[in-house]
Amino acid sequence: MTNPDETNSSSAPKAEETPPPIAKAEADQPKPATPPRICALVIDDEHANRDFLMRLLQQAKFEVQGAGLGSKALEIVGQLGDNIKLIMLDHQLPDQSGMELLAALRPLLPEARIVMATMHDEPGMMHKAFGGGCNAFLVKPHGFMELFKLVQGITTDPTCLQKLDGLIFDIHGPRRYRAPSATPTPNPKA
Repeated sequence: MTNPDETNSSSAPKAEETPPPIAKAEADQPKPATPPRICALVIDDEHANRDFLMRLLQQAKFEVQGAGLGSKALEIVGQLGDNIKLIMLDHQLPDQSGMELLAALRPLLPEARIVMATMHDEPGMMHKAFGGGCNAFLVKPHGFMELFKLVQGITTDPTCLQKLDGLIFDIHGPRRYRAPSATPTPNPKA
């Protein structure tokens, strides 16, 4: 006669038994690769400007860091490195000019898109910024939404930042930058 309290040992797994083959196969599967970080750096000493741009870029799915000084920006670049895909750079900072910082940033992040931002709508400043290696020039307070529209696809299309190359965002809307043409030297004999 069988004892009703006894259980069939073959049907109940023991604690020391190996996991079923399905669980083991799942454990052996490679974990999906972590997607690369897509970071933006907003460098502006005016807290309100920096905060606005940071929130705008967060809405575009960037992981965003902010800095009010050039020295702090370089520190962040040292931490994030090539994960930084976009930099919004104010032209005038307390510890250095945006042009000086641009010269330091460009060799560190040759693939990043750098947008020089200023309240000064001066062609000479634009030429100097583009000549120094910025990709786009934004005259505050214009162009923020146009910029957002161009970069919001970063998570699905990493090449969308290339659309920034050579653009000026100002009161006239986004337009292509045109380098000043060389003025021919007048011929003194003519």
